[in-house]
Amino acid sequence: MKSRRILNYIILLICLFLVNLKAQDAKFDSLVSSGIKQIYNIKFPEAEKIFRRVIADYPNHPAGRFFLAMIDWWKILIDLDSEKHDEIFFQKLEDVIYQCDQILKKDPENVDALFFKGGAIGFRGRLSAYRDSWLKAADDGRDALPIVERAASLNPNNIDVQLGFGIYNYYAAVIPDEYPMVKPLMLFFPKGDKKKGLEQLNNTAQNGKYAKYEAQYFLMTLYYNYENNPFKAAEYADMLSKEFPDNPTFQRWKGRIAVKKGDYVSAASVFQNIIDKSKAGFNGYSNKRTKREANYYIGLQFFNDAKIDSSMYHFKECEKISREIDEEESGFLVNAVLYQGMIYDLQGKRKEAIKKYEDVLDMDEYANSHKLAESYLENPFKK
Repeated sequence: MKSRRILNYIILLICLFLVNLKAQDAKFDSLVSSGIKQIYNIKFPEAEKIFRRVIADYPNHPAGRFFLAMIDWWKILIDLDSEKHDEIFFQKLEDVIYQCDQILKKDPENVDALFFKGGAIGFRGRLSAYRDSWLKAADDGRDALPIVERAASLNPNNIDVQLGFGIYNYYAAVIPDEYPMVKPLMLFFPKGDKKKGLEQLNNTAQNGKYAKYEAQYFLMTLYYNYENNPFKAAEYADMLSKEFPDNPTFQRWKGRIAVKKGDYVSAASVFQNIIDKSKAGFNGYSNKRTKREANYYIGLQFFNDAKIDSSMYHFKECEKISREIDEEESGFLVNAVLYQGMIYDLQGKRKEAIKKYEDVLDMDEYANSHKLAESYLENPFKK
């Protein structure tokens, strides 16, 4: 009888331990998921507070440090032209890699350490690719792939791992044709599979735990940039914008995709929202390239609606910002100046219109800008 009570007590202790472990896992998942959402909501101080708590409560888990680095990743994405966050991002990734290595020395089959080490190396490669350091990006891709494969073999049910596989399979199939300079590097890598990559990304986008939104973001950009399917891209843009309405990157993509669909009314509405949030001081909306793009498409819709005074205001804003940030004359600048000439013609201000058309001819040609400017110099623009 006594032995049975002891056995029951031991079973009770085991059950209590398991319940506590599950509660701890639930708390961990809740904290991490909440922090991830704060990152995508561009609420960086709140996200940092959460992940510093994760580090304090779970010091032996690499997730806290990894997602601290993701805060800097999104600061970079908001303004890709700026490199001021690059160094701290690389440093934080090195901290993640170091912690994972320390864990793996004691436990070579620790799935979390493998997963986050592979992720850290992968994100390091992604930034290198953005900065056109293709050799560094290729090296990181080659190093990350077997690490993530090992994590997947140890835990086949981890759907988040498929984000890395999906990105690799898609880009390994597409990038060599898009960027011939990279083609020789791909000889040292496994062959890609575009169809499989899309399937893996879609699976993560629907069923992932931590990588769900990143997979949706990738799919949005892939369908826009490479698949020439703005309608499919719009599905993901709508998902992300609905979930994170104050994320300027998702907003900008939503407007850009609407333009590609030919829906200029919706595009102007999205870009007006961007301008309004910029004026209201929302985090991430002060980027000049974003405001330049927004002013251009708002001006275009006003022009289409024959509201030429409002159109002129936005095209002038677009020109002003373009002249501040362009290293080479952009399509936004050329078209903004051309449209101003057309508006001056509609207003009967022929002298001002001629000046704008001559300005266009002094710029690099964009699409058929020179042909149009020469045509309107001969015959005033009429709507």
